[in-house]
Amino acid sequence: MYKRFADVYDQLVQDIPYSKWADYLESAFLKFNQKPGLILELGCGTGNMTLELSKRGYEMIGLDISAEMLSKAYEKTLASGREILFINQDMRNFELHGPVDAVICLLDSLNYMESTEEVKQVFKLVNKYLNPGGLFIFDLNSPYKISKILGNEIFFDLSENITWIWTNTYDSKKRKVTLELTFFVKNKEGLYERFDETHQETAFTTEEIKQALDQAGLQLAGVYGDLSFEPPDDREERIFYIAHKPQYSYNLK
Repeated sequence: MYKRFADVYDQLVQDIPYSKWADYLESAFLKFNQKPGLILELGCGTGNMTLELSKRGYEMIGLDISAEMLSKAYEKTLASGREILFINQDMRNFELHGPVDAVICLLDSLNYMESTEEVKQVFKLVNKYLNPGGLFIFDLNSPYKISKILGNEIFFDLSENITWIWTNTYDSKKRKVTLELTFFVKNKEGLYERFDETHQETAFTTEEIKQALDQAGLQLAGVYGDLSFEPPDDREERIFYIAHKPQYSYNLK
């Protein structure tokens, strides 16, 4: 998984407004009276958000399980002239040399965890390396999105250089959706090469997330709709969570 996916990933996410996502993160820092210097991004992929935050003056560490994704991230960093530390590790079992001021995990990376136990493993490591009072901001595809929007659906996209077909299978008992991706990518000779990827996402309820945070020693500070600070509704497709390592009492605005 991810070896060929890294080559096409940025084309697939080109419509994601990373600047808007970074604005949201900075609004969250302001809302909770935080001014982080060093930020760890779990599941940083090809480094789009890592680089965006670096450009805004934050010291960044990007961590991802895919060496191929990190290679793309490193190329972008060299081209930008910035300095970012990238680490090739699994977020379920990572090690840092010291603490960080904030941790982020975006674009439903945590949905790739296979169980609440794996989620809790991640949360415990976040607690281990997060400075007291520091924020942990992450998002999840909601159970509604995984079951009703992704569900047993087929998606496709046609363009000149890449065509992809995305076939989903939803297991209601396990609350998992399996994503079968088939790509046809145009090579230098003008021919199309096919490759296939299989991904899987798990749906987690807010109560499961809260329990996992509690058991990891983190405190849930807020649950919000997509890029907002309003409570999510029943049809919210992406849910944002903000937690912190206990030390301070926040005066929420």
